[in-house]
Amino acid sequence: MPSIPLKYGTNPHQAHAKLSADPLPLKLLNGTPSYINFLDALNAYQLVKELQEISNQPCAASFKHASPISSAWAQPLEEARIQAYFLHNIPQLNASPIATAYARARGADRLSAFGDFVALSTPCDLTCARMLAQEVSDGIIAPGFAKDALALLQQKKKGQYLILQIDPHYTPPPLETREVFGIMLQQERNHAPITPALLDRIVTRHQDLPPHAKQDLLLSLITLKYTQSNSICLAYQGQAIGVGAGQQSRIHCTKIAADKADLWHLRLHPKVLALPFKENLSRPTKDNLIYAYLTHGLTQQDLTHLHHPIEPLSPQERTDYLKDIKGVSLGSDAFFPFSDSLVRAAQSGVSYVAQSGGSKQDTSVIEACDAMGLVMAFTSLRLFHH
Repeated sequence: MPSIPLKYGTNPHQAHAKLSADPLPLKLLNGTPSYINFLDALNAYQLVKELQEISNQPCAASFKHASPISSAWAQPLEEARIQAYFLHNIPQLNASPIATAYARARGADRLSAFGDFVALSTPCDLTCARMLAQEVSDGIIAPGFAKDALALLQQKKKGQYLILQIDPHYTPPPLETREVFGIMLQQERNHAPITPALLDRIVTRHQDLPPHAKQDLLLSLITLKYTQSNSICLAYQGQAIGVGAGQQSRIHCTKIAADKADLWHLRLHPKVLALPFKENLSRPTKDNLIYAYLTHGLTQQDLTHLHHPIEPLSPQERTDYLKDIKGVSLGSDAFFPFSDSLVRAAQSGVSYVAQSGGSKQDTSVIEACDAMGLVMAFTSLRLFHH
């Protein structure tokens, strides 16, 4: 059976690692992959392929530790976002749809995207490669690469950047297997389609679900399909802006996702855009400084990276900036057992919700949504992923 040797398994001490399939729909174009690299690559590519099918747009995902940091479809970036993501040095960025898709996916949570794995639904062009060349990233999977883009990426990480090309027409077998503790598990692949029909059953008093909200809810549900459970995804304007993954309680997932969404919005606060960074600071250092400024405040050591002292962002300024945000969509991979998650989500501008339904507390959750003016659909589809 065709195979690709891996440099190690989940950890460096786990040897005898390989990937195999017949047929093997992958080509290793550069680098030496690990077990986790392929977990990220294969899950991420499924996500962007499915997302492109529903959006008819080139799509990208930033993936790490077997869950998406974000996903997005192509859309031009406004000037403030280009500034916030440090992308002024990429010429003609908005002329490349796939580059804008990845810029948006990476920009949703730049702190977490440090060392990410990239998935593209369409071939990587030179503009996208130029953007990737300056980011800290472990690898990329795409259905193809422009010749000049591949040449540039092959220079990244001293020639060790992982580059995978996948056959976009590959169809996996209907059954999948895995082995845990020497015991084989088998199941049917999660091939449940994420379609607009999932949003037909609106259970709240408010029934208006505009087209843009439907698209964002579908994006969130597709993202959740490849996110370690429990999971919550907040989406806005065609991208995931906050993903809470792998938590044992749904309220913790919601808090994580909503907190990330708040930080994404706050990156455009005038005080953040005006931070006086010293020249030659690395991009990750700038991201860390922004995160500190927006959360716990800058230390004296942090201030040495700035040209001059600055005023902190007060809690009131933060609240004032976020209070008018509305129209955010939230997807949940399973039902809400209590209304606490919806209360927290509404504080981050969530107006639209899609969840499976099926809890004993459905009635009280619906009542809470009605009280807050939220629109909620029951999909009757659980999307656990492990």
